[in-house]
Amino acid sequence: MDNAFPNGDGAARPAGPRVVVAPDSFKGSATAADAARAIARGWASVRPFDELVLRPMADGGEGTLDAFAAAVPGAERRPVVVAGPAGGEHAAEWLLLPDGTAVVELAATSGLTLLDRPRPLEASTRGFGQAIGAALDAGAERLLLALGGSGSTDGGTGALTALGARFLRADGEPIAVGGGGLAELARVELGGLRALPPGGATILGDVTNPLLGADGAAAVFGPQKGADAATVVRLEQGLARLAEATPGGGALAAVAGAGAAGGTGFALLAWGARMSGGAAAVADAIGLDAVLDGARIVITGEGRYDRQSAAGKAPSEVAARAAGAGVPVALVAGRIDAETSGFRTAASLSSLAGSGARAMADPLAWLRVAGVELARAR
Repeated sequence: MDNAFPNGDGAARPAGPRVVVAPDSFKGSATAADAARAIARGWASVRPFDELVLRPMADGGEGTLDAFAAAVPGAERRPVVVAGPAGGEHAAEWLLLPDGTAVVELAATSGLTLLDRPRPLEASTRGFGQAIGAALDAGAERLLLALGGSGSTDGGTGALTALGARFLRADGEPIAVGGGGLAELARVELGGLRALPPGGATILGDVTNPLLGADGAAAVFGPQKGADAATVVRLEQGLARLAEATPGGGALAAVAGAGAAGGTGFALLAWGARMSGGAAAVADAIGLDAVLDGARIVITGEGRYDRQSAAGKAPSEVAARAAGAGVPVALVAGRIDAETSGFRTAASLSSLAGSGARAMADPLAWLRVAGVELARAR
């Protein structure tokens, strides 16, 4: 983790006003760490004597594993081979922290970016469950389960199947994998599930959506995974069957965050995990509050800033903590589709580049330009 951003010859810059750079990843184009470095380079080209402190963020989605690995000394990456979201084998990893906590990231095992094309009915979370199982096999004392970036709307049935649950048709045979298989679900058996570790399991979610309804997993996130209107209806009906067949499912379906990762939040709640904010957990791990103390400004961002960003995403967490510390906030996003009145200034890469396509073609260059513009606006 960079504490003071170095200049070209590798020497630390004299400590001027502190500027904290804490973006999330720009999904599909730049990691959080790369985005932070690019923004910092742009800022430093205008204000070379400012103290730039880089704290790449995550909110439970893509990059959460990297954020913990960078923030926690002694964190150990553990390789694992799991089923990919569309089948086959996929090399992934989970993270073991020195206190025995395991961090498992769904995006790294069953994520949308791992698919050759969207598969809204067939994609599964089985690999995520297998990675959780590997962490349990290794003796993990506690689980942090990062949701977000999912390629599936299977209600987490793939993950729980890998952990010993059974999702059966009326004839007693297992349902087909993926969200499409939920249409034949008649019975849910959770008695064979592996036990939670001694310290329990915490869900690091990046959304607050329930499982069902207009704000649920199928309606809101299904189209992002390739589902057309008819497929969204089919997935919604399948998730409703899942909620009805699962013990206590009616109440769990209404929990904020149950709809995360195509309903995987619901499945993990049924296992006994508890819901928590992913961005808050990452912010604590990277020591964000400490570096905000005395900072002149903090810069945050993500690939697309929209109305969902205020519901548990990394920029909203950074902005809330900055407000508590009395530090103004600047926003950088690939595209801005929501009100930004809570930020001192904002920069859209699409606007700076002239189009979304140009911004996506060289995101790090435009992130550097954004850093320049924010430094000039300061």
